[in-house]
Amino acid sequence: MSELTPLQRLHRIQAIDLNLDRLRAEEGNFPDDLRSARAEQDRLNNDLEDTEITLEGVEKRVRQHEQDLASLREQVARAREEQEKNAFDARAQSQYGSRIQQLEERAEELEEDLAPLRERVRELSDKASGLREQHRALRPQLGELETRDETRIQDLRDQGADERQERADLTVGLDARTVKEYDQIRKAKKGVGLAEVRGGRCSACNVVLPVNVQQKVAQGKLPPVKCPSCGRFLIRLDA
Repeated sequence: MSELTPLQRLHRIQAIDLNLDRLRAEEGNFPDDLRSARAEQDRLNNDLEDTEITLEGVEKRVRQHEQDLASLREQVARAREEQEKNAFDARAQSQYGSRIQQLEERAEELEEDLAPLRERVRELSDKASGLREQHRALRPQLGELETRDETRIQDLRDQGADERQERADLTVGLDARTVKEYDQIRKAKKGVGLAEVRGGRCSACNVVLPVNVQQKVAQGKLPPVKCPSCGRFLIRLDA
């Protein structure tokens, strides 16, 4: 490492950075089976949530209908009691009878409405139970896939450990301002902060470099010469 010039050190740092970028990108490339299992889990969760929300709404309607039905039956019972106590003639009997009939008809309508609602509650409850069972069945497989992927990611990070240490060692012998500017250029230029000069061109943007720029780059001195087109640091490895 000691025989490398400052620009050669920076070039090696560039190579390390690009490989570390590759490893980090690879971390996000989840295996298809894990991606599919996660998508299935999300689907089940969403379906279950939607089903439970719908079920809650239907159950609320059932409870309201049942309360209304109970209230009507109480009114019918009271009306019958009042009829027995107070209806002393045919007119009164007819009035109470008409009132009781109206209440009973409304009660029948509510009972008719309740039947499909209760059936809907049973359907939604069965669907929710089925979704929960599917979710439970998926859990072991997903857990195994997640564990396997954690191992994959850790392996990738272990692969970069030595290079991260080498990079830290390389930067010790470089001007801090140069390293900082390189990092800034790399961030702005899609990961490439240092480009080789090949055939008089910048290998990053392929622009033909002026002769005086090529001559300065060949000297290999700090601060590094920048490409007048793309702004990256330049290096001649064949100089």
